[in-house]
Amino acid sequence: MMSVPLVAVIQFPGSNCEYETERVIRNSGMDSRIYRWNQWRELKDSLPDAYVLPGGFSFQDRIRAGAVAAKERIMDLVFSEAEDGKPVLGICNGAQILVESGMVPGWEKGRIESALAANHISGRSGYLSRWIFLHATARAQQICPWLEINGIIPLPIAHAEGRFVFSEENHGRTERSAALKYCDEKGNESGDYPVNPNGSFLNLAGVMNDRGNVLAMMPHPERAFWLWQLPPSLPGEWGDRRTHSLLSGSYASSKGPGSLFFTSLADFFKGER
Repeated sequence: MMSVPLVAVIQFPGSNCEYETERVIRNSGMDSRIYRWNQWRELKDSLPDAYVLPGGFSFQDRIRAGAVAAKERIMDLVFSEAEDGKPVLGICNGAQILVESGMVPGWEKGRIESALAANHISGRSGYLSRWIFLHATARAQQICPWLEINGIIPLPIAHAEGRFVFSEENHGRTERSAALKYCDEKGNESGDYPVNPNGSFLNLAGVMNDRGNVLAMMPHPERAFWLWQLPPSLPGEWGDRRTHSLLSGSYASSKGPGSLFFTSLADFFKGER
């Protein structure tokens, strides 16, 4: 009988999404445990099957968001595990940590090749909290353990530094690393606000390494795990599902779009992908 996969959630000082992330992993049929940033020995002893870096404001976003956490010793272990092919997901601040550690896009091992810059689009800047739509790229659907996802997915964002940027000489290779892209409720992409909420290059909401096992994404799937977490006025298929579940009495137990990222990983471990 196959053992239940263990997914580690790494808690840094200032993380604030670790508990809900742990819960949604468990609700997806896997086991989960929170490891503090200084428990790298315990993490090394247990060697989980996958890793999640949750959202928050690690080390108060000193210097740059994610920059301090990326230098912690526990990230050396996560880096090594990712090199061995284990799935790693960074959500919001976790994505910033992955970028600052050089794990994504990962074209050259350990080199920082991207940045998550301050939001800036159409004269808008600063912290932004709203619902967006995105879709997974065809390549990401094929190779990323977190992204066996079809269709248009609504998720919330909440960040001030979420704009993926790359040096000009790397623009030509960025499309290969594209995992998630902002779009509207019909799947149409646009470089304008509000479809692209932060000015991210190529409308990028998520970037992966070349192998596909490491994913850095700015939207929060753990905050849309249940249908009741979606706003009442949300357009599109998932808004219709929310309304139907409310009328049918299945509102409290129906899973939302954010669940797809975690059930995708569970299916990956079951060998169903």
